[in-house]
Amino acid sequence: MNKNTTHWRLETDADGVAWLALDKAGASTNSLSRDVMEELDAMLAEVARAIPKALIVTSAKRGFIAGADIKEFVGIRTPDQAYELIRQGQLVLDKLAALPCPTIAAVNGFALGGGLEVALACRYRVLVDDPGATLGFPEVQLGVHPGFGGSVRAVHLAGPIAAMDLMLTGRTIRPKQALAIGLVDRLAPVEQLDKTAKQMALAPPAPRSPKFVHRLLNTALVRPILAGQMRSQVAKRARPEHYPAPYAMIELWQRYGGKGERAYEAEARSMAQLLCTPTSRNLVRVFFLQDRLKSAAKAGGEPVKHVHVVGAGVMGGDIATWCAIRGLNVTLQDRAEQYVAPAIERARKFVEKRYPDPAKRDETLARLRPDVEGSGVATADVVIEAIFEDLNAKRELFARIEPKLKPLAVLATNTSSIVLEQLAANLAAPERLIGLHFFNPVARMPLIEVIHAERTQPQKVQAGLAFARQIDKLAIACRSSPGFLVNRVLMPYLSEAVRAAEEGIPLALIDRAAEDFGMPMGPIELADVVGLDVVMSVGKVFFQSGAQVPHVLSIRYEQKKFGKKSGEGFYLWHADKPQKPPAAGPVPPDLQDRLMLPLINEAVAVLRERLVEDADLIDAGVIFGAGFAPFRGGPIQYARTRGVDAILARLEELRSVYGERFAADAGWQLLR
Repeated sequence: MNKNTTHWRLETDADGVAWLALDKAGASTNSLSRDVMEELDAMLAEVARAIPKALIVTSAKRGFIAGADIKEFVGIRTPDQAYELIRQGQLVLDKLAALPCPTIAAVNGFALGGGLEVALACRYRVLVDDPGATLGFPEVQLGVHPGFGGSVRAVHLAGPIAAMDLMLTGRTIRPKQALAIGLVDRLAPVEQLDKTAKQMALAPPAPRSPKFVHRLLNTALVRPILAGQMRSQVAKRARPEHYPAPYAMIELWQRYGGKGERAYEAEARSMAQLLCTPTSRNLVRVFFLQDRLKSAAKAGGEPVKHVHVVGAGVMGGDIATWCAIRGLNVTLQDRAEQYVAPAIERARKFVEKRYPDPAKRDETLARLRPDVEGSGVATADVVIEAIFEDLNAKRELFARIEPKLKPLAVLATNTSSIVLEQLAANLAAPERLIGLHFFNPVARMPLIEVIHAERTQPQKVQAGLAFARQIDKLAIACRSSPGFLVNRVLMPYLSEAVRAAEEGIPLALIDRAAEDFGMPMGPIELADVVGLDVVMSVGKVFFQSGAQVPHVLSIRYEQKKFGKKSGEGFYLWHADKPQKPPAAGPVPPDLQDRLMLPLINEAVAVLRERLVEDADLIDAGVIFGAGFAPFRGGPIQYARTRGVDAILARLEELRSVYGERFAADAGWQLLR
């Protein structure tokens, strides 16, 4: 029995075992598109007719299957249309599950989303025992949940606690954990994967029965209790009106317990509804924005091997640590050993938390070396200045560094507010300077703004973009301008929050207004995280000429209460968490618009000035650099959804009450 289609290859070996391999045409990674599933349906019909001794489902590419083809989500217009597509996929995998012969998934790497659902539809699973192998259900990150039977089969195999945790969080697990929870049956070294799958095919073990504790937790009496606990945990991360998918998953499990045909039908109906929600459509849009940022940074010459960071404060030290974690050799410079030592200690603690393996920790920390003398400048491929925000200090540093640089080295600044033209004024080769603006905290914030001036060499900009991808960050090229993209858009938002605090509105209520909108943290907490020294430095241009910086900000700045970094700002900080007083009372009715519309108005100004290439990059930058509510699709997308005329009318109402800072930017005409 041998048959080939566009995407699948079916061969039967001498022992009567059929091998069905996916090799999606024109793609570097396997995914489940409509035509892939239609061909799988035809292949399974062929297998059902021939009834081989066993069927092994595998991949002809690196990795098993990455999941559904997300591009096909975009073309879905109605829940009925979505249901038809999903139900067809379910029925195909039902045919795989119903084959009378043993079926084995030989998983040679990642199996995610629909890819994992294909593996679960097989009777057995063998997973390669390799650090790069991961299993998971990331659908929740797109505003949906598994739709090809995964929410039923995962509960049956791994039990409700482990299965629901995977689906509700979207996290991935490694091979040993997958084996421990019962999601796979065996692990095999890379070179033994096919052999192990073949052995299982010829001598299949008895199928495992669900553990007693799993059956108990899945009973109708226990499910409502566990479901309530799950909802409480999810509510700490996401609200149902913002992110309905996890709540829909819990409801499915509570009602059906992952059992019976009705559970599959309900899964398909639920996912079909979710696919057509604004949340899912916007999260799918964000997925493609992320892909765009990744693809824009692919080509940039030789990979960077050595990074030299000048400035061992919080940002400089964290940039150095992150580069070492991503495999680069890093030298860290500051005025004296006493300034470098705390950064090295922070790096040690971070690496110890990240890597349980002592050998991995030692290997990572060995790549990060103190360098008070700055000898690393001469051999570094990238030199990043990360000292305090002072123009003259940065110029003096560049004057010392520039003569020592390798001819092709990238000279970069992490400034958050000073334009490149000023910083490069005294350089012998100003065209080589770029900005690499990281965001705090470096380990969690995915974006780097790659800043360029009019005279910056395009090759240096591309090198900066490629460097960002090399250290697993997203990057956006941005023209040099005060505040660049993200801080420019953020500062009117933060400034309005500070003004609200000056008016006496409780800080926690100000934060709640933004969190109700969908921001991951409120502006007062964000100001503390960014640092009130940075807010003062960048924000002065946003407090209109003649207007004083609000006292609630200036007094804290004078007292060196800079926020999280100093242990106190607007809030006291303990164990990296703000100690917020209870947010008593209702949020003032106009506060949310007072906070959010200046941010959106400034995003429109950035569009008008073409600081980045287009509106999509503004949305991407503000989502990945400032945490703007992803389910709203970004500030420009939100403006289009709410309606340009509606926002302009609201801005005019706020301008009449609060003043000219709410005047609409001229760029709104670009969105009509």
